[in-house]
Amino acid sequence: MKIGLHIGKFHWPGSPGNISDKLTEIAQTADDNGFYSIWVMDHTFQLGTQFGTVHGPEEAEMLEAYTTVSHLAAVTKKIKVGAQVTCNLFRNPALLVKMLTTIDVLSKGRTYLGIGTGWFEREAVGYGYDFPSLKIRFEMLEESLQIIKHMWSRNTNPFKGKYFSLQEPLNNPPPVIKPHPPILIGGSGEKKTLRFVAKYGDACNIVLGTTLKNAGALTGEEITWDSNADKLSHKFAVLKQHCEDVGRPYEEIEKTATTYIQLSPDAMSTEEVLEICKKLSNVGCDHVIFNMPNVHEIEPLEIMGKEIIPQVLDL
Repeated sequence: MKIGLHIGKFHWPGSPGNISDKLTEIAQTADDNGFYSIWVMDHTFQLGTQFGTVHGPEEAEMLEAYTTVSHLAAVTKKIKVGAQVTCNLFRNPALLVKMLTTIDVLSKGRTYLGIGTGWFEREAVGYGYDFPSLKIRFEMLEESLQIIKHMWSRNTNPFKGKYFSLQEPLNNPPPVIKPHPPILIGGSGEKKTLRFVAKYGDACNIVLGTTLKNAGALTGEEITWDSNADKLSHKFAVLKQHCEDVGRPYEEIEKTATTYIQLSPDAMSTEEVLEICKKLSNVGCDHVIFNMPNVHEIEPLEIMGKEIIPQVLDL
């Protein structure tokens, strides 16, 4: 199993004055301690209380995703970098391909393209973007995925779609990683999202709840790591069926999940985190991405590197 790090906030003690230095320290520590990937959200607003208190109010500090991903790539050497996940409403898909290709070339093959429909209406409207119905957002996402595949296959023929049209989609130089950076599609919808993964994606990403008191979706349901494992098992079974339907080998898809943990005396022990990893691995998760609310303390990353990551590599 691979372990990734998701950075979901930038308002640490001393911010905003120390954002650059602290973010660099976090990224380099994760890189040095064996984390496979590092991710930031693609949001213009912080998430507010809809996801607990860990993210902070909408007005709290938030960095633009791809300038941040570029910085993360520049200050690290081995770790994969990406946005989890790109809001499809924010960028022309052809430009997005060019951006990701550029980061891939400059990082020597260390990026993912994470993408989803977009869901946060307040920030979209706040920044002047249209926020169409979910049906239309799915149609736009599928068209963007078609463009991404079109351009990364080095097809320079025009693309004519309902929402996007490209007259001459040149993309040179090509990506370093072959055939292209992995396309990670975020979301767990069983009818459309997981079908898109089977048809267009290289990785899925399922967001899980957490037992932490101050994080995760406020659904009111009781969350255990056993219930999370059951949820993943079900979603992966749905994905497998979609793969069979489109003639895609299920084994080609990287199965990833994102959730919150906190290594600290009053929250979780290393043994508990190891048990979480084992439960998720047992149902087929290849790559778990942890959001760690106390990541700015740095020591939790070092503990992960010494006591957890080496033990989960063979799961």
